[in-house]
Amino acid sequence: DGLMLLFLIVIVLVGAGILFIITHARGKARPLDVDRYRTSWLTIEQQLVKGEEASCHLVVLNADKLLDQALKQRGFKGDTMGQRMKSARDTWSNANNVWNAHKLRNRIAHESDVTVGYDNARRALSAFKQGLKDLGAI
Repeated sequence: DGLMLLFLIVIVLVGAGILFIITHARGKARPLDVDRYRTSWLTIEQQLVKGEEASCHLVVLNADKLLDQALKQRGFKGDTMGQRMKSARDTWSNANNVWNAHKLRNRIAHESDVTVGYDNARRALSAFKQGLKDLGAI
C-alpha cells in the first residue's frame, strides 16, 4: 500500500512537471488582451478606403504589425516575424494565406514601386484576421 501510494505520487509529480514544461515551452507567453486586439483590428479595417492606394499599404503594414505583436505576446520564438511565424506553423488554419499576406507586407516595406489594390489589401486583411483568430487574439 505504501509503495503504491509512493508510485501514484511520483506519477502525479511527473505529470505535473510535463504539463508545466508543455505550457511554458514557448517562452514568456502572457495572456492576450482580446479587447485591445479587437479594437486595434477594427481601427485597421476602418483605415482601408477603396481607391486610396496609400490606405491599402497602411492597413497591410498595420495588420502585419498587430499579428507580430500577438506572436511575440504568445511567446513564439524567433528574431524576425518570419521566424516567429515558422514557430507558430502548427497554429495556422491556412498558413499559405498568412505567409502571402506577410510577403505582401515585405514588398510594401522594401520595394518602392509596389502597387497594392483594394482587393489585394482585403485578401491580406482576411488572412491577417484569420491569423489573429488562430492565435486567440480576436
